[in-house]
Amino acid sequence: MTEKLKPTLGTIHLWAIAVGLVISGEYFGWSYGWGVAGTLGFLITTAIVATMYTCFIFSFTELTAAIPQAGGPFAYSRRAFGDTGGLIAGLATLIEFVFAPPAIAMAIGAYLNVQYPNLDPKLAAVGAYVVFMALNCLGVKLAATFELCVTVLAVIELLIFMGVVAPDFSMANFTAKGWAGFDHFGGAAITGIFAAIPFAIWFFLAIEGAAMAAEEAKNPKRTIPVAYITGILTLVVLAIGVMIFAGGAGDWQALSGINDPLPQAMKMVVGDNSRWLHMLVWIGLFGLIASFHGIILGYSRQFFALSRAGYLPAGLSKLSAFKTPHRAIFTGGVIGIIAIFSDGVINLQGMSLTAAMITMAVFGAIVMYIMSMLSLFKLRRSEPNMKRSYLAPGYPVVPAIALALSVVCLIAMVWFNPIIAIIFAAMMAVGYGYFLTTHAQRKDAADAELAAANQ
Repeated sequence: MTEKLKPTLGTIHLWAIAVGLVISGEYFGWSYGWGVAGTLGFLITTAIVATMYTCFIFSFTELTAAIPQAGGPFAYSRRAFGDTGGLIAGLATLIEFVFAPPAIAMAIGAYLNVQYPNLDPKLAAVGAYVVFMALNCLGVKLAATFELCVTVLAVIELLIFMGVVAPDFSMANFTAKGWAGFDHFGGAAITGIFAAIPFAIWFFLAIEGAAMAAEEAKNPKRTIPVAYITGILTLVVLAIGVMIFAGGAGDWQALSGINDPLPQAMKMVVGDNSRWLHMLVWIGLFGLIASFHGIILGYSRQFFALSRAGYLPAGLSKLSAFKTPHRAIFTGGVIGIIAIFSDGVINLQGMSLTAAMITMAVFGAIVMYIMSMLSLFKLRRSEPNMKRSYLAPGYPVVPAIALALSVVCLIAMVWFNPIIAIIFAAMMAVGYGYFLTTHAQRKDAADAELAAANQ
């Protein structure tokens, strides 16, 4: 029997998932881009990436509303390009959503370490996995309601941060040595801008994950477009605001290689013992939790969809008594915990664990973006009569911009991160090897899906 997820989510829940999946990117990760490109160079990188994401979401929403299935990009690419296309998009999305949580979990540990200096950030990160895997197992409506609450709190906290540091904001601080990061590349400004791409993408990474909850959405053809468009606009405003205000608070170079740039930026303004600082640390955790919790929901639905279609072992698509894919939830968690404890054991291009996991997740995201935009163009030609409740505005120019910028980002990623690119390609190759040996498994899954549709 083919397992199906129950539609229980409204527009506000989908907005919270879309924003919540991403909002941790406003709290940490992006500041690594300052170390590569400087504040001014990274501002240019962020503007380019924000343009790509805005064009992408306005185009991607057409696919999500037309094909509201749990697999998201996997389902679109499979419909457009067959099993192999589905495999590429599905594996890339899975890599994105499995490798982003360890980075966020380590940031949760870093934030808690500000309050409790003797707390091991790795143990705190593992604790986060245990708590939020359990919450995700208890039902999607409960999980989504929790996501809504923490996302709203996280947005409010970012606004408070900007309000507190605004009186001491100095454009001179933001622009001081604003091109300093380019020294790493021998003074080549354009080089630094491209090298910083992964960290600008981290501002927006995983917003597409709301598509994986589409099968659980009520009236997805109406609710998804509203959630996505309001979500991307929310995130663009927050990303630009947080980056500029943090950079103008003091010496931005002190923030460029750490996992807790906002508390440290606020320290520059209010000191070490201010109640504002302690509030930022505690409420700021909600931003990290919102993304961490939401991405667990996202990766579990991707495991579920790939398993249900026969691309992964069938056991991963089994549902619990709460109608949640509990085995998929725990599988991604085990991988993430292993990644956390690899910090300091495996050295990837001299990067910290956080930077390496961000870069790996971005590789998956960019490949998925390319496949999604290609699917949009292909389905417009091959299935012109498909029911589309939402049409990408400015077609074909807007999706073409998203596709072109995605390709540029992928080329830059490979150029500046060759070792991680090789590891990413190796994981995709392993997935393809499994794919080649499981034709019968996919046929059985397709037969079961057809039988369920005919009931």
